[in-house]
Amino acid sequence: MENLVSIVIPLYNCENFIKATIKSVQDQSYTNWEMIIIDDVSTDNSYKVAYEESKKDSRIKVLKNKKNSGVSDTRNVGIKEAKGKYLVFLDSDDLFMPGKLEKQVKFMEEKDIALSQTGYEKINEDGSFRGIVEVPELFTYEDSLKGNVMKLFNTMIDIEKIGKRYFKTYKLSEDHIYWLGILKEIDGCHGINEPLGKYMVRSNSRSSNKLDAVRFQWTIIHKVEKVNFFKSIYYFVNYLWYGYKRYKI
Repeated sequence: MENLVSIVIPLYNCENFIKATIKSVQDQSYTNWEMIIIDDVSTDNSYKVAYEESKKDSRIKVLKNKKNSGVSDTRNVGIKEAKGKYLVFLDSDDLFMPGKLEKQVKFMEEKDIALSQTGYEKINEDGSFRGIVEVPELFTYEDSLKGNVMKLFNTMIDIEKIGKRYFKTYKLSEDHIYWLGILKEIDGCHGINEPLGKYMVRSNSRSSNKLDAVRFQWTIIHKVEKVNFFKSIYYFVNYLWYGYKRYKI
């Protein structure tokens, strides 16, 4: 029997995108999954759209925060509810390609690994193609200090090997800090260098504010991870160079 995959989706004001995101999971060749959608008190019809979809598919569970709590706390609600062996995060405007879950689960089981990621496409809000992001065969803790290539939606966690890990709340880069905490305890994140998802670049997203991200990177390296000053400079310079190449896409 296929192992259960838990898919956690934080939802906030994405009524125009969430239905397509849900369908991208329903279109998977791998069918043993549960979807946990947590609405963070949206002010549009996001919750209603998601709830209507859940009535058509028993694998979908829709929850609602009592108050607006932010994306990290919202994901933590989903992690707590997750019952699967494998855990995947999916933002409410991103998409899985049809064979994503099947290929990633098979890859992890054949190699007996705890963490994996896949390549992905970048798209604009209108769905137009923006570029392809490749991933390395192995991405380690030290690699991550130089720049994060791991997105939430392209990465799969074996909870039985790693355990349930919860997000901490920071101004920026909660996902980067989350992965660093895991990567320092394992050999690294193994990569499938094939685009198996679509990541939407939105003009109002926090990730589009590159200056804030650059400023906070120093805090991650030197303050959060407590790397000594000179090594922090080394990693930070590498981060700037990686970022220059990455954001040309």
